[in-house]
Amino acid sequence: MSSNTRGPNEKLGTVLALAGISNAGLARRVNDLGAQRGLTLRYDKTSVARWVSKGMVPQGAAPHLIASAIGSKLGRPVPLHEIGLADADPAPEVGLAFPRDVGAAVRSATELYRLDLAGRRGSGGGIWQSLAGSFAVSAYATPASRWLISPADSSVAREAAEARDKDAAAAGDGGTPQHVGHSDVTKLREAAEDARRWDSKYGGGDWRSSMVPECLRVDAAPLLLASYSDEVGRALFGATSELTRLAGWMAFDTGQQEAAQRYYIQALRLARAAADVPLGGYVLASMSLQATYRGFADEGVDLAQAALERNRGLATARTMSFFRLVEARAQAKAGEARACEVALKASEGWLERSRSGDPDPSWLDFYSYERFAADAAECYRDLRLPRQVRRFTEQALSRPTEEFVRSHGLRLVVSAVAELESGNLDAACAAGARAVEVAGRISSARTTEYVRDLLHRLEPYGNEPRVVELRERARPLLAAPA
Repeated sequence: MSSNTRGPNEKLGTVLALAGISNAGLARRVNDLGAQRGLTLRYDKTSVARWVSKGMVPQGAAPHLIASAIGSKLGRPVPLHEIGLADADPAPEVGLAFPRDVGAAVRSATELYRLDLAGRRGSGGGIWQSLAGSFAVSAYATPASRWLISPADSSVAREAAEARDKDAAAAGDGGTPQHVGHSDVTKLREAAEDARRWDSKYGGGDWRSSMVPECLRVDAAPLLLASYSDEVGRALFGATSELTRLAGWMAFDTGQQEAAQRYYIQALRLARAAADVPLGGYVLASMSLQATYRGFADEGVDLAQAALERNRGLATARTMSFFRLVEARAQAKAGEARACEVALKASEGWLERSRSGDPDPSWLDFYSYERFAADAAECYRDLRLPRQVRRFTEQALSRPTEEFVRSHGLRLVVSAVAELESGNLDAACAAGARAVEVAGRISSARTTEYVRDLLHRLEPYGNEPRVVELRERARPLLAAPA
């Protein structure tokens, strides 16, 4: 903890009173949030009293954990300046803005890209370590509403003089910015395609996948800060949006929820600049999956429906099918069985209407009937209907492929859960063992969490030899650093 005293922190005291949190209660919440991030914190009511009465500033991730703890009680994001801790870190708001102005949007995105590299290179996790626990689903409200109101900017052309005067220094070259051409955009799109393949096959934590943030900083940011015509600019914003969404998806897969949220918001803003409504819908679908995964199913439904609403009459049948599938996932997690069934039926109907010659976007090339069946199985798992889970899981696993290794591992875990709930312990352990084998070949915190959940469900059978063997197989996976 910092030894500097600045006088009483009246802002923190006021917000604590507003939230109805005691000193001991705040200390407990901060310690718990830290534990979720692998941090061992031992704050108590005396620590909090010092923060309030003497203005002492805790070090490391603590200021952000304090903001997150209070924010979860208030039901909204709490910035550090509101609790008198803004001096603890200058970057808590980076990536959360959804500017109306295109120029401001460029600066918001490139600021995030530069900051992320510092986080990856620095010891102890850098900025993402300090922002631990700062995910707030309410931060998606403004981006989603602004995108719904106006999903495209009127013009994104950027003149050389404007780029030179405003952002040449930020581009890092100190000289006249380049003029962007279609070949520059093509390179970014190729990078996105490569990253998608690596992510599906090796997980978001694989070192090849982790090159995406560096590509954004080194390649995409200077292009965004250069000059371009409206036509090229639209394509540039679209390609950068794809890469930014991918960075968010990989962060989500590796458990960095706060980083993922910031990438998703910037990806949505860039999609708006690209005037690419389906791509914006895809980003919203990604936000929906994250919100649902984090336990905010109602917000997940809202985000998925926002993607659907703006894309009626615009997106291809396959794209609409995926958006409806994402909505079904959220409805199932919310316990809305009827709404989930309706969404699944609509998703399957859209998929049946799709044709191989449709102009589907390249970022949707992963989506097939097997993927539909896999997500349908997860819906029925959340609704606790094991027979339906088994039926759809069999279809999802009918054509295993080396191209989508992580997805295959997740499906095996879902299959194991269905077998367990049907009373088939042997089949559950067999599927679980195959899932552990697959999970060990990739770097995906999400897959590991699925395995952990399965083992938790198996605890009532803890002394069974098959369960003991499975637990031993999974031990190296669960012990590995995230």
